[in-house]
Amino acid sequence: MDMNGSDDQSAHIDEIVGKVEGDYDANQIQVLEGLEAVRKRPGMYVGDNGKRGLHQMFKEVIDNSVDEALAGHCDHITVTIHADNSVSVEDNGRGIPVDTHKKMGVSALQVVMTVLHAGGKFGGEGSGYKTSGGLHGVGVSCTNALSAWMETTVYRNGKVYQQRYEKGIPVSEVKEIGDAPEGKTGTHQHWFADDTVLTESEYDVQIFKTRMRELAYLNSKVKFEFIDEQEPEESETYYYLRGIPQLVEDLNDGKDTLHPVIAFRRAKDNSEVEVAMQYNDGYGTTLLAFSNNIHNPDGGTHASGFNAALTRTMNAYAKKMGFLKEKDNNFTSDDVSAGLTAVISLRLENPQYNSQDKVKLVTPEVMGLTNSLVGDGLMTFFEENPQMAKRIIDKSIIAQRAREAARKAAESIRRGNAMDSFGLPGKLSDCQSKDASVCEIFLVEGDSAGGSAKQARDRVTQAILPLRGKILNVERARIDKALDNEEIKALISALGVGIDLSMGRNSEDDHDGDEDQMNLELSDNGNGNGAARAYEIADTKGSKNRKEKEREIEFDLSKLRYNKVIIMTDADVDGEHIRTLLLTFFYRYMKPLVAAGHVYLAQPPLFVVKAGKDERYYAMTEGERDDILKGIKKKNPTVQRFKGLGEMNAEELEETTMAPDKRKLVQVQLDKQFELEIEEMFSKLMGDKVEPRREYIERHAKQALNVDWHY
Repeated sequence: MDMNGSDDQSAHIDEIVGKVEGDYDANQIQVLEGLEAVRKRPGMYVGDNGKRGLHQMFKEVIDNSVDEALAGHCDHITVTIHADNSVSVEDNGRGIPVDTHKKMGVSALQVVMTVLHAGGKFGGEGSGYKTSGGLHGVGVSCTNALSAWMETTVYRNGKVYQQRYEKGIPVSEVKEIGDAPEGKTGTHQHWFADDTVLTESEYDVQIFKTRMRELAYLNSKVKFEFIDEQEPEESETYYYLRGIPQLVEDLNDGKDTLHPVIAFRRAKDNSEVEVAMQYNDGYGTTLLAFSNNIHNPDGGTHASGFNAALTRTMNAYAKKMGFLKEKDNNFTSDDVSAGLTAVISLRLENPQYNSQDKVKLVTPEVMGLTNSLVGDGLMTFFEENPQMAKRIIDKSIIAQRAREAARKAAESIRRGNAMDSFGLPGKLSDCQSKDASVCEIFLVEGDSAGGSAKQARDRVTQAILPLRGKILNVERARIDKALDNEEIKALISALGVGIDLSMGRNSEDDHDGDEDQMNLELSDNGNGNGAARAYEIADTKGSKNRKEKEREIEFDLSKLRYNKVIIMTDADVDGEHIRTLLLTFFYRYMKPLVAAGHVYLAQPPLFVVKAGKDERYYAMTEGERDDILKGIKKKNPTVQRFKGLGEMNAEELEETTMAPDKRKLVQVQLDKQFELEIEEMFSKLMGDKVEPRREYIERHAKQALNVDWHY
């Protein structure tokens, strides 16, 4: 259910982010800085001279095309990875101006391509754009500087113009090369990254596709086409007419939802914010925040305003309708966010970020804007849809009770209740060293594997924690039920870091109970109103006390007892399932542990090939096994397949899986730029609904590795 603003609001929004009228010519190209240092110090401009920098070159170019779309002049963008490993981006916008720049004395196209921070998107009077995702970026000139060659083709004024550059330097004038096809306008950028400056030349297709998919959701009127000439099956088109409400639906694909998507789109002054939100039957929280088409994985002031208004409005409505009595505690942000999937997209002039990579928005006035928007919109939705409102309130009441039970359970774990006298699980075989930086813990499958692991370990630095059977799937369980699971309790106790009771929400974006601060922010920025302040949480004492209690047992990475947490399970379907269940738990309740790179996957071999008395060769795959056999076939080798870690003796386990100088480990990494895909993956593969999981398996069946068939 989309909730749109009034006609006056819509007109104001169009004024902010709609079509930019007037001439777009050389006079609108502003020059801020030269290009000399880019090739010498690429890390300062694109992050590094490796994989990140290589892909930032693509992002700078596509951001230019998206800015044309934001200005209302582009609705089709095509990105191609060519067979020769060059890349091109083409849009059907107005085309970069080619007339002479008054200040520089050369074509505006040459200025844009060869001067850092030159372009028409720096805002203010006379600029070519009102909002831009590339404002604090380095511009297409940086891509040019880091390319062995780059060719720009412009379709404008019925003509085709072109200029070629090598290592950022023009090797030709801007020249007219013919007539443009009738009605065709736009810019085509084609480049080949310079491997004498960059250490990485192989493109990650997923980075391209993730960025284009995000942009397609955020710019619903624009079609994004990705073409991969090297792997044609990777080619894909992204076009989402319903925008971020459709993104929310897709994120909730594997879950049962409580109501249709609630969507708001409002504007004030020179800013516009759009919100889409929907509750599901789970207890995790997914909040994706964007500003000017840039994903802000650490949230910021727009996320803070959203969370504050959500908490305030839910409490006000629940009190007004009698769902919460005067004696009851108010909801906290965690209570009202349980099971919530939401997306915030903000467009504004001159955004402020905490760093060059824009992971967090810090523009202060945005707080009040989103607070007012969500508060007004959500209250209107509740009043117009009382039955659905009751479902949402009931969900928050259940979450409140579950979180209180979880707090008590977590506190019990912390204090060592139901454990041995040392406060650690009785089945943990701990290591002797107290220096966490050199210690590691192996999470093993069952007592059998645990027995071999205990014999094979280095007692000084390696601890063993056997887990009995499969742990609870926390994606489907309430937080208090998860903490009632014996294996999960043992795991929490052994690691020593506590748990994240917010299920992965960014606590920095919370404003629970901070009434004075919230009222100050609302009055200072002028975006709040009397109703908002009247609905502010009055009874802050209860929520503050609960928050203080939760902080006593909340997640604290500095208390981690082991530098490496190694999941060591059998190389079969059951082992992979246990591994997935553990990763789900870590992602939902200990995400910083994963983000900091502390979680690893052991890689035990599938086969041992024996030749004679002393020769042993280990193979991870059937292919490796066959290669080994070809090399020693004259020695009458024998092959044994390990069905489980319990079949290995201590010597074999040490040699193949535990000894640091011989084993193979895979570090589990959490890349913020893939947050959308990660959320969808856990939702689809670990959620309640079977159909999305079946569809995913059918679509990706050919990509499956090491499938263990059971007959």
